[in-house]
Amino acid sequence: MKKIISILFLLALQLTFTSAVIINSIDTSEISPGGEGLIKIEIKNILDDNAKDIYLSLNFEALQLIPIGTSTQSIDEIDEDDEEDFYFRIKASNDITPGDYKIPYTLSYEVDNEEKTHSGTIGIKVSANPDLVFSIDTSSAIQNQQGRITFKLINKGFSDARFVSIKIFPDGYTLLSDDEEYIGEIQSDDFETANFDVIFKDLNADFVAIVEYKNFNNEKIIKNINLPIRVYSQEKALELGLIQKSKTTTYIITAVVIILVFIIWRSWKKRRRMKKSMKESQR
Repeated sequence: MKKIISILFLLALQLTFTSAVIINSIDTSEISPGGEGLIKIEIKNILDDNAKDIYLSLNFEALQLIPIGTSTQSIDEIDEDDEEDFYFRIKASNDITPGDYKIPYTLSYEVDNEEKTHSGTIGIKVSANPDLVFSIDTSSAIQNQQGRITFKLINKGFSDARFVSIKIFPDGYTLLSDDEEYIGEIQSDDFETANFDVIFKDLNADFVAIVEYKNFNNEKIIKNINLPIRVYSQEKALELGLIQKSKTTTYIITAVVIILVFIIWRSWKKRRRMKKSMKESQR
């Protein structure tokens, strides 16, 4: 009895499998926020008869994806054991979050004057990569003086840069702080900075560094950075008013002059008193 039931179940399963119009394959192109992509869906008729009035509809409701043109494609007939391709062009919104999305579909057709309907979902990936740009700023960038280098990382991409780290290689300056700094995450349309205390040595210094991070697909990205640093000589810094000339020498000279004047005045006053005393004694 159990054997008969098993055979009947297998026959029913086979009849179900051989009596359907199915989605045989799906090809989707990766799209980025604000970008367009193409979905190719192959519909195969594995029936023993021709299928008529085949309709395939995609449902974009509550998704940040929209069809360009129609969301429903149709064909009059697919012969038995044949297939046809359906194409849908879609566009992602500018502010869509990168990730995997499911688009519901409905497939309907007619066989022997009987309408059949299948539904399910197809997957599409919205991907984006961080786009990091770099710049530096300095304070007190004067030869043989202590100053600071500020390294700025701006993410102009549509996805976050994760596990961001910096390692610098001093060129033309002495590093007073650590040569490595961990930034962490730089979100899309955001920036982070790293500060390094240094003593500037050469006028032709360079900011040489390696930036490492991971993108949307968890791939490790390495960027080599080489940015020139403008370092001023003491003379140029004085000329530009970046530093003030030391007044110590002026103060010393002024003090010496005052002391000399005081000594001369006391000496003159002493001689005057002596002359006055001599005159009084002669009387």
